Amino acid sequence: MAVDAILDPAAPAGVVVEQSRGKRIWRRLLRRRSAVAGAVFVAFFVAVAVLAPLVSPYDPAKADWLQVRKPPSMAHWMGTDEIGRDVMARMIWGARASLLAGVVSVTIALMIGVPVGLLSGYCRGWIDHVLQRITDALLACPFLILAIALAAFLGPSLTNAMIAIGISTVPIFVRLTRGQVLAVAVEDYVEAARAIGNPHWRIALRHVFPNVVPPLLVQATLSIAAAILAEASLSFLGLGQQPPAPSWGSMLNTAKNFLAQAPWMAIWPGMAICAVVLGFNLFGDGLRDALDPKET
Repeated sequence: MAVDAILDPAAPAGVVVEQSRGKRIWRRLLRRRSAVAGAVFVAFFVAVAVLAPLVSPYDPAKADWLQVRKPPSMAHWMGTDEIGRDVMARMIWGARASLLAGVVSVTIALMIGVPVGLLSGYCRGWIDHVLQRITDALLACPFLILAIALAAFLGPSLTNAMIAIGISTVPIFVRLTRGQVLAVAVEDYVEAARAIGNPHWRIALRHVFPNVVPPLLVQATLSIAAAILAEASLSFLGLGQQPPAPSWGSMLNTAKNFLAQAPWMAIWPGMAICAVVLGFNLFGDGLRDALDPKET
């Protein structure tokens, strides 16, 4: 149960408190120009990915041997690649793979990490000990190295890359959820709920979990940026999206062989990765500040 609502959880006044709290968070977020700029970047790439069939000027997989490695022009605004495919069309469709990988990977990590962290932090004892030793073992391996190993084991494909990135991100959410639960579980309203005889599952889900959600939202936003970078890395290594399907990472892998003859093949996907990752990071930082109860 949220702290604001405990004053009068059933009365209409409690609803007013919650609504005013939401307005305060929204105002704090809008006051941070960097967060707004990040949200604009993210919204732009999401719109491009969703509207790809409508805004793409060409078929991203169609080769044109008469237009091989042509520089940017009115016909091809971002140039063409090594077999004459339009770079802009591949950039637009590649946004789908990158954003999908980021969102799905973090969703997998949340679905596994949050329940495990909640169980570990609330139950404590031997359950906490066992779960934390498993988490320590996963954290002992660097994030990207673990993702590469899992992707290589599962096989090269975008689906397997998303699973590998999601599993590699799980320890972050386990640790964050556990730490927040340990802090919330000793609050007075949790002790009061326990004293009046509420079952443990109700206390954990009704009184503890809602108060650990804000830090999880911030971490999820930042983790999407890391997942997009990881997907680009896996695709660059041939473990992610497979040709001829477009992906920013695989486009960079191809472009490395033509940096002198066709630098635009590497410039555009590189700039897109930087922009979308920067957008998620700026938005995540602003969201963290907006959700901070110490902020005014």
